Amino acid sequence: MANLNINGKMLDLKVDGDTPLLWVIREQAGLTGTKYGCGVGQCGACSVQINGELQRSCTISVKDVKAADKIMTIEGLSADSSSPVQKAWLALDVPQCGYCQSGQIMAATALLAKTPKPSDADIDAAMTNICRCGTYQRIRAAVHMAADMKKA
Repeated sequence: MANLNINGKMLDLKVDGDTPLLWVIREQAGLTGTKYGCGVGQCGACSVQINGELQRSCTISVKDVKAADKIMTIEGLSADSSSPVQKAWLALDVPQCGYCQSGQIMAATALLAKTPKPSDADIDAAMTNICRCGTYQRIRAAVHMAADMKKA
């Protein structure tokens, strides 16, 4: 049994402790915005925030998450895509295929929480998620746009 706080809701889930958090989020909690990509924490499609820290959910076992930990998935960011990062992503048409974008958005949100006005170097260092479509220039522009929205 696992007690998890996902997007502000406490869930009691019957899962094996060795189950990766990604599969619990997708299969048990029914939150499919968090994607499976590589399964080894390299691509970032499975990125979520745990206590405000960006984490690759495919590499974290449920037994390593405490009930007091606050897990936020893309669904918990905003119900209506109104976060500055989501607005910037839409305004600049960042996604092409879109598969990696929930992880990219979670990474950008975590970056802006720590570094409200990031430089290009800050963005390049923090945004380690892989985009197979190569939209890195638009991702960088969207992070800057979201930072400007947050200031206003």
